[in-house]
Amino acid sequence: MRIIFLTHNFPRWPGDVSGAFLASLAAALIDRGHEVRVLAPSDEGKIGRLKYEGIPVRRVRYTSPERETLAYRGTMQSAVRTPRGFVTFVRMVRALRKAAREEMDQADVLHAHWWVPAGLAAPPESRYVLTMHGTDGMLLTRSAAARALARPIIHRAKVVTTVSTALAAIVKARAGKEIIPHKIQPMPADASAFRPGDPEATGLVTVARLTQQKRVDLAIRTVAILKQLGRGSTLTVIGDGPEREALVALSRELEVEDRVHFAGAVAPRDLGTMLSDKAVMIFPSVGEGFGLVAAEAFMSGVSVVACRDGGGVLDVVPPNRGGRIVDPNPEAMASAATELLDDPQRHREAIGLGDEWRGRLEPSVVAAQCEEWYYEALRAP
Repeated sequence: MRIIFLTHNFPRWPGDVSGAFLASLAAALIDRGHEVRVLAPSDEGKIGRLKYEGIPVRRVRYTSPERETLAYRGTMQSAVRTPRGFVTFVRMVRALRKAAREEMDQADVLHAHWWVPAGLAAPPESRYVLTMHGTDGMLLTRSAAARALARPIIHRAKVVTTVSTALAAIVKARAGKEIIPHKIQPMPADASAFRPGDPEATGLVTVARLTQQKRVDLAIRTVAILKQLGRGSTLTVIGDGPEREALVALSRELEVEDRVHFAGAVAPRDLGTMLSDKAVMIFPSVGEGFGLVAAEAFMSGVSVVACRDGGGVLDVVPPNRGGRIVDPNPEAMASAATELLDDPQRHREAIGLGDEWRGRLEPSVVAAQCEEWYYEALRAP
């Protein structure tokens, strides 16, 4: 089968975290005998047909190099709120649609990842599978204009999938499209970098892009509560983003700057090493599409505390057995972290959960599921 991935996120160089899971999926589909090509926007003028780890990739130009910054950075939604950003966004969608029409002459099915911008760019006449990953689903809950724009894209798709039950519920409530269980499938992960570490570890960790949605301030406030309780726990914050300066200032204000270490962004291949000597992951994010790093934490023998409004991460983290689901406040998170740190079964239970997720997120398993969706799209009227 000849498949096109249409996306605004796909790795630009080895170790790039942007859409790394799509590279794993594409490689697994190729291993199953399919042909996969990727269409993605250019980044600051970097264009051309090339291969990423054997996968053909076409980067599509859409404006001048200095303005080609909408994709890959996680800032698209804020950028399009400005008149200039909106015009650039429209140009990107048009350029991607033009390229998709050109490529569809040599393809059987198109797989659009995220309804915006890829779903918008998918040629209406094409047979496309649409997968919603998280931020695009949450947009439906916040904007009536987004819902009006998304509904025809969602209903025109031959197959619609989501990466979590929380996202499936949003699509049903906001777009009137029911997502049946076998179309709820997280994207793949390379689990080889994640191995259980020290069962006696006591450190805390948070892995997130430093934005307001990730609520990393709750993790820092949790450390302050633990300090008041006489616990010696320290927190490593892995990730970077626009909120870093404010979070560093918060740690000083709460007098826990000696207990909070900002490690910055880390390549996926190095994350496993950094998780292996931690005990508990604090996962304070709201409305996650899935929450892959929580599954990776379990693979590393690290327990996870998540919030009731965490969205897709609730598919990953149980309310017991090495995980806790709590209200989004630092007192509740500190209490849950303390319970886990004091639980002698914590490490073993986390490893058990990690083994379950290794199987479900194995690239070959996800590729086989995608293959079913593609054949369904080809059979659809």
